[in-house]
Amino acid sequence: MKSATIAIIGRPSAGKSTLLNTLTGYKVSITAAVPQTTRNKIRGIVTEQRGQLVFIDTPGWHDSHRKFNLRMMDLISAALGETDMVLYVSDTLRPAGAEELAVAERLKRFSGPIVAALNKTDVQPNGLEAAARFVHEHLPQAEIVPVSALGGAGIGQLKTQLFALAPEGEALYPGDYYTDQAPEFRAAEIIREQAIAACREEIPHVLYVEIADMENSGTGTDESEKPPPGGKKPRLWIRAFIMVESESQKGILVGAGGLRIKSIRVAAQKELGKIFPYRIQLDLRVKARPRGRREDGLLNKLIR
Repeated sequence: MKSATIAIIGRPSAGKSTLLNTLTGYKVSITAAVPQTTRNKIRGIVTEQRGQLVFIDTPGWHDSHRKFNLRMMDLISAALGETDMVLYVSDTLRPAGAEELAVAERLKRFSGPIVAALNKTDVQPNGLEAAARFVHEHLPQAEIVPVSALGGAGIGQLKTQLFALAPEGEALYPGDYYTDQAPEFRAAEIIREQAIAACREEIPHVLYVEIADMENSGTGTDESEKPPPGGKKPRLWIRAFIMVESESQKGILVGAGGLRIKSIRVAAQKELGKIFPYRIQLDLRVKARPRGRREDGLLNKLIR
């Protein structure tokens, strides 16, 4: 049996979260069309007869002196310190720049195996050669695998390469686990994803979600629960608050006549219904918390 923890590293919008979801076959990490959506260490688990791979999705590597962003960079360093291997994700649609060089410089100090997934090769195959040349020059020890995180091309080859490099060991999680996230965290992330998608550039993506309570008519929020044969799914009530930094941002999220917050609620309910075996009833409100992302206590809660 092979067993390995693998940090997924790359610059913003390289497709790390999409790749994690494709590798596991489940929606483990949220995705959005804005950079720096991931801001926690998100674990996704792949268990096969060959063994178990535990992936840790990390925020995109970028240079910034803002307190919020520095905390996320610390998160990446912590992930590198606790993993056996690195899955370096490169976006072949964009030429290498300062951020790509910074990632490579940091990975040069990593002592374990590195696999470079050259992503989005189905969109623009011409970028593959330049991306491979960059890896050969700056990370010559890395094994290269072209992939499409969205389309699935190369995923089987990528898994084979990762299992080949993984050390022998016992599984860290039961075989039916594909993530270790708490239900409250998963619900908050899905709501945040839909809020970001609805607002795009209008609201800073540092908005966050607080789950006030979750209550269901079953016995718990375990995703393995099944409704009785021929019966309806039990109902799960979720009360949550989208937290922003100003009253003007609050108004943007609520929208004229409450139409935008309604659309966020409906979209979030639909996505939550895909990962929880319940009929979802979501009560969603918006609150303003000025200067929230500058408070150490809140940063410790949001970035972990």
